Order: sequence, then C-alpha cells, then structure tokens
Amino acid sequence: MAQDSDTLRTQQYHNASRLTARATLHARFSTNPTRWFTWLFDRFQAPANSDVLELGCGPGWLWLSNRERIPADWQITLTDFSEGMLTEAQQNLAFVSHPFTFAVADVQAIPYPNDSFGMVIANHMLYHAPDIPAALAEIRRVLKTGGRFYASTLAGDYMREFEQFLPRRRPAHLSFNLDNGAELLAAQFEHVTLHRYDNTLVVTEAEPLIAYLVSMTPQSAIELQERIYRDVAPLVLRHLEEHSEMRLTASSGLFETW
Repeated sequence: MAQDSDTLRTQQYHNASRLTARATLHARFSTNPTRWFTWLFDRFQAPANSDVLELGCGPGWLWLSNRERIPADWQITLTDFSEGMLTEAQQNLAFVSHPFTFAVADVQAIPYPNDSFGMVIANHMLYHAPDIPAALAEIRRVLKTGGRFYASTLAGDYMREFEQFLPRRRPAHLSFNLDNGAELLAAQFEHVTLHRYDNTLVVTEAEPLIAYLVSMTPQSAIELQERIYRDVAPLVLRHLEEHSEMRLTASSGLFETW
C-alpha cells in the first residue's frame, strides 16, 4: 500500500522499532552467510579524504556494523527525513570513534550545494520517495564529477510468498527495485552497474514472521493489524506445522553509478 511522506515519517519511521522487526527476521533466518551491511560496505569505492553523504540513514546501522572499517579520512554526513530516526542514529553512533555530522533532510530537496560529495549512499530508501526522478536529479546535483552514487533496493519478487496469506497489493519497493532501477538511474547517470545479493529466508518460527508483517502496516492501522493476528497468524502457524519451515525470497542488490 502506498504511503505518503507524512505517514512514513510519523508512523512507519518515527523510530526504529518497525525496522528492527524486519532486521530481526533477516538476522535470524537469512541463508546468505555474509551479513547485509558487511556486503554493502565491501562494495563502496571512495578516494581518500572523501565527503560522504548517506540519505535515509535510519538508526545508523550501516556505520555501526562497520565501525572498525571506516576510513579515518572520510567526512561523513548522515541524513534522514525522520527526526526520530536521526536521534537514534546519534545515540547508536555516540561511542563510535569516527565523527559524523547529522541533519534532517528530504531526498527531493537535499540541503547542500552542487558538487558537495564524492560518494552518496541511499540504502533501501529510494522507493519511499514520492518523486523518484526528482530525487535522483537532486542526488546528481550534490554529487561531485566522478563521484559514486550507491543505491540499494529489493528484488521485484521480494517476499512474494506472502501473497498466499495477504491480499495482493503493490509493495512500495516496486517503484524502485532491481528490475526497473537501472532504467530510472540511467536518466541521470552514464554508468550503472548492478551488484546482486542473493538471499532466501528459511523461517521456522511464526512469531518473528507475524512481527514482520505487522511492521509493514501503518502504526494507526489497528484494524489491519488485528486482521493479521486474527486471520493471517493461524495460516502461518498451520504452514509451519505442515512444512516445518517457510522459505521466503529475500534477494536484494546495489546499483553503483557514476
């Protein structure tokens, strides 16, 4: 279901609680042996003394997970459109030795001059932008000539197995995914390369799966949440009783552009 920016800011991403439910499912049941944030950081290329911008930094997990690997000469600015998320990022990174600059920012109106950054990162967030072409134009504007933009996103068939339990709906990530992302990026960037992160979740417990589903609903959607507990949870339990596990398509990837 599509959600506007105010709903996302005040209900989905006012803090990290809903993201945590999703991250917990992946951390416990992913089959890819390399953790996502480790894999992601491995692909970054930035010259010495780079100015780095992350858009939609959330609670700062990317940098917390790689705190021992951050080059000392990177000047890192972390932004998010949610003040609550930014506060959690500041708290999580307070004891990381590398300094960070924090700012509330909208990807469609990035508050920095042209040619400000040698590397820009948008990790699983572009599909939330109401106007993706406008967001990409802003990113191109603040990126230095020869700089790298890294945009991660989900596969178009991400978690398709949920369709057996929930009514068919258009997930937000379909607006920018591994299938259509290259075409959208090509409007602003001459070079677009895709790095794939193949993954399957093998889930053996119902509770974290239900928590994941609930986390995808707006905080105020009490009726929908009750429906998940009332109607969907029994179906998930029955599936696990009959098959002992549920396999979920959970592949994602990273577009590297310049």
